[in-house]
Amino acid sequence: MQLYSIPEKIKTFIFDIDGTLYTCPEFVAEQIDVQIRHYAHINKISEDDARNMIENYRAKWSAQHNGKKISLGNTFPAFGIDIETSIKWRNELLQPEKFLQPDLRLRKFLEKLGKSFNLICVTNNPVKAARRTLEAAGISDVIPDVIGLDTCMKSKPAIEMLELAAKKTSSNFCECVSVGDRFDIDIALPLELGMGGILVKDASDVVNIPGALGISFSALD
Repeated sequence: MQLYSIPEKIKTFIFDIDGTLYTCPEFVAEQIDVQIRHYAHINKISEDDARNMIENYRAKWSAQHNGKKISLGNTFPAFGIDIETSIKWRNELLQPEKFLQPDLRLRKFLEKLGKSFNLICVTNNPVKAARRTLEAAGISDVIPDVIGLDTCMKSKPAIEMLELAAKKTSSNFCECVSVGDRFDIDIALPLELGMGGILVKDASDVVNIPGALGISFSALD
């Protein structure tokens, strides 16, 4: 876990979902690959060719942007796949129920955290697919709101999504902490806006956030 510019007063935690609120590398990889396979099928090319095309584009983009990473949602337009199509594909193709199981430890943690702080998710999946993922992880009902790909028609990192997250939780940027597993996608822009950031490896890190911030679990009861 890596902490960045944590505010003195925290009001809101903004959570990424995939790779952050569950521990399942297989599903993180599959939800990307299933879309690339679908693209290959539609365009009548091999799956490996499609994977190579996407990988090469992302590597070139990264080299041109000082090593930063680009999301699949922001990659697909270069291949003629607009946001509307990405939304449709993700809602149809993603199957979190096949990969995830309820995480009781994470649920208990989020229930406690939600008593003292606002909780909201910002994700590059559409809200429907995101809610199915949270449901499969057993935590949907403890996350009051989700801002997704179809909310602002933007893929992270996008200032509009963070502005809306702050607005929905009646918070200033300087009172928010963004939590995610990818620095360039989840942390860099929030830091630029004056938020704090916590880079985690997965849900096993998330439950340790209070300790890292010096907040006791008893204080969250």
